[in-house]
Amino acid sequence: MKLTILTALCVTAASTASCSSPTHAGDPARTAAPALAATPALWGEMKPVVSVKELMRDFIDPASDYVFDAVGIVSTQKNIVETAPKSDADWDKIRTGAVMLAEGAYLLKVPRPFAPAGDENNSTGPDPEELSPAQIKAKLEADPVLWNAKIEALRNVGLEVLAIVKRRDAKELWDAADNLDQACESCHLAYWYPGEKEFLKKLDRRLDELYGIRADRTRKLGMDPK
Repeated sequence: MKLTILTALCVTAASTASCSSPTHAGDPARTAAPALAATPALWGEMKPVVSVKELMRDFIDPASDYVFDAVGIVSTQKNIVETAPKSDADWDKIRTGAVMLAEGAYLLKVPRPFAPAGDENNSTGPDPEELSPAQIKAKLEADPVLWNAKIEALRNVGLEVLAIVKRRDAKELWDAADNLDQACESCHLAYWYPGEKEFLKKLDRRLDELYGIRADRTRKLGMDPK
């Protein structure tokens, strides 16, 4: 669901013609090279309204809840309650969340503040839990490819859920919800609270020692655990 979908069209006043310039037989120097594809352009300017923190809180997080809440199992002393989409309305909600995720993820490509003015996150004190907006921006500018990779990972989950909605396969929503959790947590660990990365690595090692479980969450979706 790319935002940049408008491409240039080559037309003549009388009829559709080739976009390349005419060639000149016998004169290689004047023979035109094949025309390059036009750079896609937006239909208008993209002007952000809120910060990344607010976009996540008011748009991305609510969209993800449509997926997270779609399936679940709650066990009580009396019974086991399983949640799964059954009606058209249930699947409509999931589709809404998937579209919001797939389209909304690309809003993170639009340069915007990482937090509202005056909000420094929980980045103060001797052992801060979160990075400051300035620190997050510095990480993005040092490696914009990683930032875009995290965005694409989130977008891919939205596309995955859209495909599941078309098939109406409730069982696949379990994997999709897990993929969504990993996509979100991978980005948060890289940009918002990277200190949690070491904690998760220690937890994974302990789980391996006790139960032989090799979760290794910090390596999923291309995260560099170093």
